[in-house]
Amino acid sequence: MSPPRFAVIGHPVSHSLSPFIHARFGRQLGIELEYVAIDAAPDNFDASLAAFAAEGGVGANITLPHKQRAAAICGNLSERARRVGVVNTLTRTATGWDGDNTDGLGLVRDLTGRHGQDLRGRKVLLLGAGGAAQGVAPALLDAGIADLFIVNRTDARTDALADALGEPDRVHPRYFNDLGSIGSFDLIINATSIARTATGELVLPGSLIAPRCDVVDLGYGDAAIPFLSWARASGADHTIDGLGMLVEQAAESFRIWHGVRPDGDAVYDELRTHESTLATAD
Repeated sequence: MSPPRFAVIGHPVSHSLSPFIHARFGRQLGIELEYVAIDAAPDNFDASLAAFAAEGGVGANITLPHKQRAAAICGNLSERARRVGVVNTLTRTATGWDGDNTDGLGLVRDLTGRHGQDLRGRKVLLLGAGGAAQGVAPALLDAGIADLFIVNRTDARTDALADALGEPDRVHPRYFNDLGSIGSFDLIINATSIARTATGELVLPGSLIAPRCDVVDLGYGDAAIPFLSWARASGADHTIDGLGMLVEQAAESFRIWHGVRPDGDAVYDELRTHESTLATAD
């Protein structure tokens, strides 16, 4: 009998570390599984998912650009997936797909556990309003931050995310033109690719960095270098990439599928020793 089949589905997806991570989790806990990467263009997501299910697929991680579409095809959504409107974890049931989102939990666990961050009372700037930002914003609010300022290239998406979060006293949509005048922050999180190039697509003022400000890029490897380099040059206290979040959100997906949560630290440490192999964010 073949082991249960899982996948990560995205576009592009050849860079993904998820097959490696889940293989390591399975080995750690003595659970046999098959985990593959499936590249599906935006107009081919539904067909790719259906083919995966027909081949015996029982669970899938969903990465860019399919997180919103994944939520739309689910028969049931967890409370946190319903709240954020995007899905990164699908589980096959007798009636279709159940959806969940583990991104926010993964980020908070990495920041508070692995990096010793206390999120309570912090003034936070979130760059981005797409699937990655949607996945982490509610978890940051639940972790007790004082204020969340959201800036995105598209004003309508900024407003839509702020409205969806439903906490006008703590959530503040702002626009690119505001970056030089919205003050400084205790924590800055880059949840978009706009600040990950060295070509000057986005020039960020150093005034955003408060004393002892920490800066996070949800990307990892080479993808995180430009933004975190800017942060260090601007005086950030700690700079953190998204590798730990990737491992922790994967551990939560593994728990959903297998009923037991693996130890992320061992896999994280192994990946850190091979950083030259890391590419970009799931």
